[in-house]
Amino acid sequence: MPLSPMRLRLLVASLLTVSFLGALDHTVVSTSLATIAGDLGALQLMSWVVVGYTLASTVLLPVLGRLGDVLGPRKVFLVSLAVFLVASLACGFASSMAWLIAARVVQGMSSAGLQLMSQTIIARVTTQRERPRYMAIIGAAFPIAILAGPVLGGAITDYWGWSWVFWINLPVGAAALGLALVAVPRVEPGGAAGRLDVPGAAVFTAALVALVLGVTWAADGTGGGATAAALAASAAGFAAFYAIECRAPEPIIPFRYFANRTIAAGTALSAIIGVGLFSITAYLPTYVQMAYQTSATVSGLVPIATVFGMLISNLLTGWLASRTGRYRIFPILGTMLGAAGLCGMAVLPAGLPLWVPMAVMGTVGIGTGAFMSLIVAVVQGAAPARETGSITATINLVRQVGSTVATAIIGGAIGSTVAARLPDGLDGATLTPQAVHNAAPAIQSDIAGIYANAFTPVFVALATTYALGIIAAVLLPHGRLSDDPVPAHPPVPASESLPA
Repeated sequence: MPLSPMRLRLLVASLLTVSFLGALDHTVVSTSLATIAGDLGALQLMSWVVVGYTLASTVLLPVLGRLGDVLGPRKVFLVSLAVFLVASLACGFASSMAWLIAARVVQGMSSAGLQLMSQTIIARVTTQRERPRYMAIIGAAFPIAILAGPVLGGAITDYWGWSWVFWINLPVGAAALGLALVAVPRVEPGGAAGRLDVPGAAVFTAALVALVLGVTWAADGTGGGATAAALAASAAGFAAFYAIECRAPEPIIPFRYFANRTIAAGTALSAIIGVGLFSITAYLPTYVQMAYQTSATVSGLVPIATVFGMLISNLLTGWLASRTGRYRIFPILGTMLGAAGLCGMAVLPAGLPLWVPMAVMGTVGIGTGAFMSLIVAVVQGAAPARETGSITATINLVRQVGSTVATAIIGGAIGSTVAARLPDGLDGATLTPQAVHNAAPAIQSDIAGIYANAFTPVFVALATTYALGIIAAVLLPHGRLSDDPVPAHPPVPASESLPA
């Protein structure tokens, strides 16, 4: 469905604004959590403000993707935006932690619709050749939100109060909604009307919730028998989900498309981003504070360098892919840079100048950004337009699940390793960077070495993940992105699906 240049610019501006709101709401709350928990008197439930949002946005992805195909992406997008604004209002008025968590769950569900439908709408109104450039612009919302969110959240909390962390969404979101009503075109739905795989959605949701709970409990050692039960229930649930999807006439995750080499390799690359980079970013500040003896403020420079590299590379490769039509070289080079950078982090000795890990992790960010948004555009072009929502949801789903599971595993591995190697008299549960900085130089040196050694196998494992990504990138078919509009029902061959 071709649009005029002006209409397309308005559409991209609307989608970028809304995508930024959804991504920002995930990061802006982090610096306000302690204040929120203290005001509402429920410190023990603090983590669920984040977990509830993340889990809701993850489990709804395949359902919303399928709804976008059945009802049309415009309807799902506008409803998601309206619900997001109402949920933001409710979050700001929360008088208890239970209220806030419930509102955050609704906010996470609607945020998933915003992110997913933004990508789906762009895929439905652009050619394969145009798509990487616009997908990169919309994809820039995520790294920008990572950079701006914590700082913005802290400033709003200090000067306006934590309620405005949520209420700030209202004027911006209302303006975006007005623009969206004009700019977002009516795209014909492609799926069979009224046919939603309810049993598959229910089983998938239960299995994923059980997986997240099981991995989280296993990582912090608090689950006991419940951990094993949750993981067993998750495995049984995913097995049942696969059986349901193979028989469903309109599955929420179209497994049959994984016979397509482009889709299979692209999905693997998307999962590698979640496992290989998104999972480690939360722990980089702690690593830098302990291994390099920096303050909390300074420790943020390493993830900032990572995200900044990702942002620049994402925009550059999207522009280059649209200009040349070539796409395969970017994930190959990107996974190589990611593997090399994480190997470099594994061998860096503690105590080097801070610019060294900044440069190395910046390289990982550059490598990841080279295919972060591009691979979504490529996979969308390999599937029929009538199932764009479902295939886009699948790509995002494997990335988020990989990040969630790997984050929990890494946290548990680091915590247990550090606790086992600490000198006598030091308790890992109460050890803070400030306490280490006030300790004797010999103890500081010991702890720096302990943290460096604890993170080394983590970096090696993540580098191995990116090395597997090199294989997936090489398996992408040769070819060029087409200038022709994507037909609504193209064939899906088993290997080469992008026009040469």
